[in-house]
Amino acid sequence: MKNWLMKSEPSVYSIDHLAAEGRTLWSGVRNYQARNFMVQSMAIGDRVLFYHSNADPPGIAGLMRVSGAARPDPSQFDAHSEGYEPRAKRSAPVWQCVEVEFVAKAGRFVSLEELRAQSSLAKMELLRKGSRLSIQPVTPAEMAAVLKLVRIKVQRFKG
Repeated sequence: MKNWLMKSEPSVYSIDHLAAEGRTLWSGVRNYQARNFMVQSMAIGDRVLFYHSNADPPGIAGLMRVSGAARPDPSQFDAHSEGYEPRAKRSAPVWQCVEVEFVAKAGRFVSLEELRAQSSLAKMELLRKGSRLSIQPVTPAEMAAVLKLVRIKVQRFKG
C-alpha cells in the first residue's frame, strides 16, 4: 500500500463534496507526471490525504482511499468540460483518472503553515519550493506524522 496527497480547490471539489457523494473519479488532472502516478503507481487501497489548495488557508482537509484503478478520464471527451482534450479519442485516450472514496474529514484541519512547522515533514514534496504537482507521493513516516496532526487513527483506513 502506498500513500498519496491529492489537491483540489474547495470551490471546485471539496472534502464535503466527497463526503456527500461517497466516491468519485479524480478527473480533470492535466499533468503528465500526475497522470502517470495514477496509471503506473496507484493501486486500490492506497491511502490519500485530501488537500485543499488555493484556499485561505490551504491544508489537509480529510482522508480518502483509492477505490478504483486508472481508467480513461471521461471529461476529456466532453467538449463542454474544462477538461476537454481535442486530441483524445475513445480508442486512444490521453488522460486517465482513478476512483477515490471518502474515508474521513480531518478531525482537525491542518494548514500548510502548520505542516511547514513540523521538522518531521521537512522533506515532504508538498513543502518543497516550487512544488505544484496536484498528485504527490507521501512516505510512510510523513503519512504517520500527518495523521497525528489531523487526529485520525490509522484504523480508519482499514476495512
